[in-house]
Amino acid sequence: MSLKKPSITIFFPFLNDWGTVGSLISLAIDAAKRYTSDYEVIIINDGSHKDDRDALAKIVSAINSKHENKVRIIDHETNRGYGGALISGFKEAKKDLIFYTDCDAQYDPRELSLLLERLDKDVGMVNGYKIKRSDPWFRIIAGRVYHHIVKCAFQLPIRDTDCDFRLIRRSVLEQVKLFENSGTICVELVKKIDHFGYKINEVPVHHFWRTSGKSQFFNFKRLFKTGTNLCKLWWKLMVDNKYTK
Repeated sequence: MSLKKPSITIFFPFLNDWGTVGSLISLAIDAAKRYTSDYEVIIINDGSHKDDRDALAKIVSAINSKHENKVRIIDHETNRGYGGALISGFKEAKKDLIFYTDCDAQYDPRELSLLLERLDKDVGMVNGYKIKRSDPWFRIIAGRVYHHIVKCAFQLPIRDTDCDFRLIRRSVLEQVKLFENSGTICVELVKKIDHFGYKINEVPVHHFWRTSGKSQFFNFKRLFKTGTNLCKLWWKLMVDNKYTK
């Protein structure tokens, strides 16, 4: 008799990405259905414009008519930041495994299958890493500098900190509590999972050119804020050793 496969929550943080969200949801559902019938898809609408919220609602309604209402929307009336969107997604997830990726179509949700293949019984998270980054040269350089800084400063065990293509056991997140509201949550997530002794596997995934929207990260105000948040997080984790609050 075959063992029951774990259930899966798939979620996408959404901020005015109506041009790509429909195809991503459909691809994610196809990937999940190949693995299990017990799945859900959550869209975390993090304070999008009214027109984008309305477009999202229509897209989800059309998809739900074909897929037994497997997709639901969690609305944030105001923007809580990338970290806030992830925290909301983790909180709302009801299934055994949690997979998330961004809603800008730079990753292919069908490659969820690659993560599932590396989810051994002793693994708490499977993290993707970009085979080749498909971004303008300045973003590639900035991304490499950022990764090497945080990898050294926080002693992270992975090769691509800002690859938001991850599969995590929900049981891990019952112990690993997250608090960062900005993009620094990815550093917090990886560091805490490693700190609590969970094994992390890595898988190469494809990265594509952005087809709609624009990055929320690369402007001076946000970069300054990210730098400040990283310094505070470094002190909290690496000096004060505060991993539970």
